[in-house]
Amino acid sequence: MESLARWCYRHRLVVLVLWVVALLGPGVLSSVKGSDYTNDFSLPDTDSRRAYDLMVSAFPHASGDPTTIVWRTDEGSARDPAVREKLEPALAEIAGMEGVGRVVSPYTPAGAGAISADGRSAYATVVFTERAEQVPKELVEAVMERAEDARGDGLRVELGGQPIVHAAGPPGGTAELVGIVAAAIVLFLAFGSLFAMLLPLVTALFGVGIGLILTGLISNGTELATVAPLIGSLVGLGVGIDYALFIVTRHRRGLLNGRPPEESAVTALNTSGRAVLFAGATVCIALAGMLVTGIGFLNGIVIAASLTVVLSVLAAVTLLPALLGLLGIRVLSRKQRRALQDTAPAAARSASGSAGEEAEEAPSGGAAARWSAFVERRPRAVGAVALLVMTVLALPVLSLRLGATDHGNHHESTTTRKAYDLLADGFGPGFNGPLQIVVEGAAPAEVTELAERTKAMKGVVRAEIMPVPPGTGVSVIGVVPATAPQDEATYRLIDDLRSDVVAPSGLTGHVGGVTAVFKDFAEITTDRLPYFVVTVVALGCLLLLIAFRSLGVPLLAAVMNLIAAAASFGVLVAVFQWGWGSELIGFGKEGPISAFLPAIMLSLLFGLSMDYQVFLVSRMHEEWVRTGDNARAVRTGLTETSRVINSAALIMICVFAAFVFSGDTEAAMVGAGLAAAVALDAFVLRTALVPAAMQLLGRANWWLPGFLDRILPQFSVEPAEDPLPVPPPRQGQDEAAAAGPMTAVGAERR
Repeated sequence: MESLARWCYRHRLVVLVLWVVALLGPGVLSSVKGSDYTNDFSLPDTDSRRAYDLMVSAFPHASGDPTTIVWRTDEGSARDPAVREKLEPALAEIAGMEGVGRVVSPYTPAGAGAISADGRSAYATVVFTERAEQVPKELVEAVMERAEDARGDGLRVELGGQPIVHAAGPPGGTAELVGIVAAAIVLFLAFGSLFAMLLPLVTALFGVGIGLILTGLISNGTELATVAPLIGSLVGLGVGIDYALFIVTRHRRGLLNGRPPEESAVTALNTSGRAVLFAGATVCIALAGMLVTGIGFLNGIVIAASLTVVLSVLAAVTLLPALLGLLGIRVLSRKQRRALQDTAPAAARSASGSAGEEAEEAPSGGAAARWSAFVERRPRAVGAVALLVMTVLALPVLSLRLGATDHGNHHESTTTRKAYDLLADGFGPGFNGPLQIVVEGAAPAEVTELAERTKAMKGVVRAEIMPVPPGTGVSVIGVVPATAPQDEATYRLIDDLRSDVVAPSGLTGHVGGVTAVFKDFAEITTDRLPYFVVTVVALGCLLLLIAFRSLGVPLLAAVMNLIAAAASFGVLVAVFQWGWGSELIGFGKEGPISAFLPAIMLSLLFGLSMDYQVFLVSRMHEEWVRTGDNARAVRTGLTETSRVINSAALIMICVFAAFVFSGDTEAAMVGAGLAAAVALDAFVLRTALVPAAMQLLGRANWWLPGFLDRILPQFSVEPAEDPLPVPPPRQGQDEAAAAGPMTAVGAERR
C-alpha cells in the first residue's frame, strides 16, 4: 500500500488522466450501446413462473408496457355523447402518436368490458411499442397532456401504469444530487476547508460514475433489475464519501502534526487506506451473501452495488493520493495553514477550532472524552438504556409482512394513485391485481368447467376465459379477486385456487399474475433468508477474527448487527407497513414491505456496520496491545474515533435519506431503512451499547484460544504510524522550539 500511495502521489497527473479516460471511455460506449434493465421478479420452479412462461408462449409477439387512461363522470354515464366527444378524439390522436402500438377503447368491441357496472367509470389501454424504461419521456408526457385535456365539467381523467411512473417521477439523479449537497455541507462543517470538502466528493463521483456506466453496459448482456443502478449509486456514494473522509482525516492530522505532505499522504494511505480496503471487502462479502438466496433478481443488485463499492475503494486508494498531491497543504483551512506556517504544529492544531479539528485530536476535556468517561463509570446503565431503545424500535418487526408495493402506495396527489383509486372504486379493489389461471393442453369443455369452478370460489368477483391466439395449446382464465392485491385475503385466494381448483381438476394449470409472482417471491425470500443471514454473519465474524485475533470482538459485532437489523426493520414496518408518518416522506397508503428488501438491506447493513466496527475497534485494539488496559483501550478508542465516525454516519444518513425522494418506492424503502439503520448503529450502538458491553466484558474482549492463535494468519487492519521526524535546530531558534517536528509548510517550500 505504501508503494502504491507514493507512486500515485508522485505521478498525480498520470493517475488523474487515467481516471478521466476510465470515465469517458465507457461513457462514450454507453452512449452508443445504452442499457437494457428488466423488472422480472419471477423465480424459476415456482407456479407463477410456469404460468408466465406459458403466457409468453401464447403471446410471443407481445411487447411494450401498457398505460391505463381512467375516467369517471360525476353525473350520467361514461357512454353519454358528451363524454365520448371528449375522449374518443383524444384516444384517436394518442393512437396515432409514433411509439404507441395500439389503443383499446371502451367504445370499441375489443374494449366493451372496460365500462363499470354503474356506467360511470371507464378505461382505455394504451400499449407502447417499448418497455416502460425505454419509452421516451416526451411521448409519455404527450399522452398525459392529451388525455388530461379531456378533464372538466364533472369528468375526472387520470393515468396509471409503469410508463407514467417513470415520466412523472423526479428527473434521474435528483436523489443523488440532494445527497451530495447534504454530504458537502457536513464535510465543510467537519473540515472547514473547501478543498478538503471536495476531495471525498470527487473520488466518490468518479467511482460511482464509472460503476454505473459499467453496470448499464453489463445490463445489455445479462438481466439486471431496474432498481440495480439506484441501489448501486446509493451504496457507492455512501461508502465512497466515507472512505475518502477517513483517509483525508488521517492526512490532515499528519499535516497538523508536522509531517511533510507526501509522507503524510503515504502514511494516511498505509493506515486508514488499509482499513478502507478491509471495510470495502466486508461490504462486498456481505453483498455477495445475496447470492446464497439463488434469486436471480438479486444477482443484478449484487453486481451493481459491488461494482460501485470496488471502484469507490480503488478511487480512494489511487485517485485520492493523486489529488492530495495536487492540493498539497490546501486541504487544511486558511486559519490552519497560517498557524502552521507561523507557529509550532501544536499551535496549529489548537487554531483549527471546531470546524477543522480532527477526531484523533479531541481534547481530553471534550464532549467525546466526557462521554467516554461516563460510559466507563456507568456501563450497565448506559448499556441498559441503549438496549431498551433498540428493543422498543425492534418490536414492530414482529408484524413484518412481505409482499409488493403498487400504485396504491403512491402519494394521494399523484395521477397514478388517483387512477388506481378510480379503478378500485369503479371495478372493485381486486381489479388492480388480476390473476390468471393458465392451462396447457386442455379441451375447451375442460377449460369452461374450470372457469365455472373458479367463479364459484369465495373471494372471486369474476372469472372468464380470455381470447388467445389459435394453435398455442394454451388457455387462459382471467380472475378478478374481491380484495386488493396487497390484502392477505388475496394471497390466501391464490393458495386456494392452486389447491382447491387447479390441482383437483387433473389439468396442467398454473396460477399467475403480478400478485402471484410477488407472493411466490416473498415466500421464497422468507424461506432462504436464514441461510443468507447465517452466511453473512459467519463471514463477517471470520474477517473480524482474523483482523483482531479475538473471539469477543466478532461475536459482539454479530450480536450488534442483528440488533441493528431488527431495529431498522422495526422502523420500516412502522413507517411503510403501519403508515406512521409515511405521508410526510411522500409515501401514500401503507402496505407490505417489498419482498426483496430484507436481503438487500441486511447485506448492506451488515457490511456498513462492519465498517464502523472496524474503525472503532481498531483504535481500541491498538491501545489494548500497547497498554493491556481494557478500560483505557475502550475509552481511548471511543474518544478518538467518535467524531470521524459520527461525521461519516451523518454523510451516510444524508445520502440514504435523499433516496426517500427518488420517486422509486423500493429505493425509498431502502433509503429510509438504511438511513435509520446507520443512525441507530452510529449514535446508539457504536456510541453507547458497544463500548458499554466492552467495558463490562473486560479482558474477555481480547481472548483467543491458543490453537486459533497459532493457525490464524497475521494481519493488521491499520498499522501504527512511523514516528515523526525531529529536525536539527535552525539558526535563530532556541532548542525548545527546534525540538518540535518539521512543519508541513516548510517541507512544502523545500
